[in-house]
Amino acid sequence: MEHTTMLYDFSSIAIVTVLFILIIIANESGFRIGRFVQNRTDEEIKTLTGAIQASTLGLLALLLGFTFSMSMQRYDNRTEALIMEANAIGTAQLRVQLLPPAYHTPVLALLNDYIELRTAVGTIDLTQQAQRAAVNAQATALQNALWGFAVQAAKEDPNPVTTGLFIASLNELIDSQGKRNALLQMHVPETVILLLFLVFVSSGAIMGYSSGLSAKRVMAPTLMVSFLIVLIVLIILDLDRPKRGFIKVDQRPISMLNATLKREL
Repeated sequence: MEHTTMLYDFSSIAIVTVLFILIIIANESGFRIGRFVQNRTDEEIKTLTGAIQASTLGLLALLLGFTFSMSMQRYDNRTEALIMEANAIGTAQLRVQLLPPAYHTPVLALLNDYIELRTAVGTIDLTQQAQRAAVNAQATALQNALWGFAVQAAKEDPNPVTTGLFIASLNELIDSQGKRNALLQMHVPETVILLLFLVFVSSGAIMGYSSGLSAKRVMAPTLMVSFLIVLIVLIILDLDRPKRGFIKVDQRPISMLNATLKREL
């Protein structure tokens, strides 16, 4: 059964909107607290607060870069897995010609259906678990049918240079599907995302507190920084969600195979 994290069920826009509001609330609360203790604080404490603010923002930048790198790596891995699966299917398609002539048409027809299923699964959200399970079950059935033809062909022609090469490519096709499905379930750990949000909100609070101590409100820069922060978070969440959002893995490597195969049928 496929598993998704708690945050995956919520829209990325909704998540970053709530985060932005929390940062502004934390900033305003910090500012009011800073104004309250302003007259009770000496210059040394204010200087120390500025140093803590700089350290917090440095931690924020480090954690942000680390999380962005994780989400980008997973996106790249999913793209690579799709290309590898397309190459595996294309190789199997070419090696059908090595089978006895009687197997060409039925095997190519099965490959055509298989490509359509693998193209379709690339557009189904991970939260649609029942629909994805049904499509994956159909893909498994087609793999079994292809394997059955490969076994029959091997009995008729046990030559490893002909049917053996097709069987090897079929093995690669099956393995590549499993790898691609596994990579779809790999996300940035939700603990890291929640820690990132906590640091964001804390940074907003410490910036507001520092402003309160100096009795100078810097609303415009604070809003700009907060907006940039949530924009980066939006990109991180989008990269980490392979079937939803704005950034998606390009499905053309497999869909182009479908067009090529239909010309051969």
